[in-house]
Amino acid sequence: MKKHRVAVLISGSGSNLQALIDACQTTDYPAEIVLVISNKETAYGITRAANAKIPAHIIRHVDYPTREEFDAAMNEVLQQYNVEIICLAGFMRLLSAGFVQKWAGKMLNIHPSLLPNFKGAHAVADALAAGAKESGCTVHLVSEEVDAGEIITQSKVPILAGDIEEILHQRIHEQEHILYPLALKKLIAQIQ
Repeated sequence: MKKHRVAVLISGSGSNLQALIDACQTTDYPAEIVLVISNKETAYGITRAANAKIPAHIIRHVDYPTREEFDAAMNEVLQQYNVEIICLAGFMRLLSAGFVQKWAGKMLNIHPSLLPNFKGAHAVADALAAGAKESGCTVHLVSEEVDAGEIITQSKVPILAGDIEEILHQRIHEQEHILYPLALKKLIAQIQ
């Protein structure tokens, strides 16, 4: 079975990275993570990559005067590793139009809401503030508009009486860890 070459872009703890690493370690999974890129040198996801013996590169966005130059630096490393698909996993940077266009149809993101509801960086808090009855997570293709790309798959999570942001986010994370590997597998099936 051909294993598609995947890069995961992170900014933080990398719990979704770990879910993808675990999935890729099964023999019948159609992907292998060949590269992790973090824009923050303190991201725990770098340790997760090291533990799995996956090359990790730190490319600090603050070292580049423009978003386009930062994205070009990432793209150079992605090409060095012959990456075919990118997974954003808690990567907290907006990407330039040129980068998004280059990777169109081959770049996934996971978002903690049932898109198109509650786009943006505060989705869980926004769902609670709106009095929503359910939330969840969405894996979607990355488009130039934030959190607006084609939806690959979703998973619902009920909002319970007394939920606070941290507790709801934890329950959503549990679903994300199941959903992201399934969505990557689904995307690979679509692009073969």
